[in-house]
Amino acid sequence: MEFELVNKHTDEIIDKKDLSDEVGVSGARTHFMGIKKLDSKEFDKLFEVRYHKMSKNPIRWWVEEKAITDELLKDL
Repeated sequence: MEFELVNKHTDEIIDKKDLSDEVGVSGARTHFMGIKKLDSKEFDKLFEVRYHKMSKNPIRWWVEEKAITDELLKDL
């Protein structure tokens, strides 16, 4: 499972880490706290840890490229 370390003030993803599903958000939080070398109080003021969400509309570049190619072939 992939977890994200997110800046609470800007909602910017600072880091991502793929950890075991069994770790959960609390385990991922402990992992990121160790990396940032912050106690839990300071960490919670600055960061949030959450599951990585896949986009509902992923970019499908191969479809776009095919459509462009088909349009160009029609003009020939």
